[in-house]
Amino acid sequence: MIVIAPGQRLTGFWVVISSLLMLAVAACELRPPNPTVQISGFTMGTRYELKLVPTPGSSFPPDLEQQAETLLAQINRQMSTHDPDSELSRFNRNPSTGWIAVSPELYQVVAEGLRMSALTDGAFDITVGPLVNLWGFGPEPRQDKAPSEEAIRQARERVGFRLLQARAQPPALKKARPDLYIDLSALAKGYGVDRLAELMEANGIRDYLIAISGDLRAKGHNGKGQPWTVAIERPTPGQRAVERLIELGDRAISTAGDYRNFFEQDGRRYSHIIDPRTGWPVPPTVASVTVIDRLDLKADAADTALMAAGAEAGFRLAAEHHIAAFFILTDREDNGFQERYTPEFEPFLLSR
Repeated sequence: MIVIAPGQRLTGFWVVISSLLMLAVAACELRPPNPTVQISGFTMGTRYELKLVPTPGSSFPPDLEQQAETLLAQINRQMSTHDPDSELSRFNRNPSTGWIAVSPELYQVVAEGLRMSALTDGAFDITVGPLVNLWGFGPEPRQDKAPSEEAIRQARERVGFRLLQARAQPPALKKARPDLYIDLSALAKGYGVDRLAELMEANGIRDYLIAISGDLRAKGHNGKGQPWTVAIERPTPGQRAVERLIELGDRAISTAGDYRNFFEQDGRRYSHIIDPRTGWPVPPTVASVTVIDRLDLKADAADTALMAAGAEAGFRLAAEHHIAAFFILTDREDNGFQERYTPEFEPFLLSR
């Protein structure tokens, strides 16, 4: 069984369900061979996978895997905070408060991050990096220990999306204070998925499923001629179970959750998703949020933003802006989960 794992774009905790309802066939039935070609590897600290279906009578370029690897390596060199020599790391270290020229690609992702930051009034904030690093979810090894209130206060002084400006022509970014620090971990994987989709289209591939951790984008049909079907995972630590099946169509889907990347101290769980407004990890009221959009960059930003906003404010935000969002809420009364989703998400749900 193949399942998407929600969680911050962590490790390879995702898989895809293809034709789950076709589990049993007669032993004598003859099936044509499944022509799906799979390419996989590592990027951005996790796994990526391409499931590609060739047009009958056609074949893929022999260097397609190398094309994908080259593209992903380029994105890492532009947007990784784990690479000290990346374009983003160099910008973060640059003490200038004037306009700093950046690549069009970095500008595009930062601009989307600023848009989502403004949309959520700072519940999502691409300058949250100092707090992410303080809590041990950044490039440095984690201490699994809550920082002091004073350390949180000091880190919060460096956080604020309004301290950052982006200019399209020529592409450039500008800090209001020298130590501003951008973190694109809630955007870069979605952007990578979209760029891989562009690469597939450029190579004439029209039926594909692309995934980087919990970020996916589909088009066309799988190798059995059926629409791509994926799953939202039930957010239970240490277990793998399907919560809902989704018929994705020509869309992208991204899931953020609090149960894959966290640490516990004195019986309390601290998630990797930090609320920039408080400096603390989000409270465990929302177990996961899944968002569907045409672009995975937008879905990737929105799932984290809605989760950081909280159960009520996040759902209200999704409803007001017509975001296709699926919330799995923690039910404190029976230690179970409750589902809540916007009308825009409902058409993608398969019956239980």
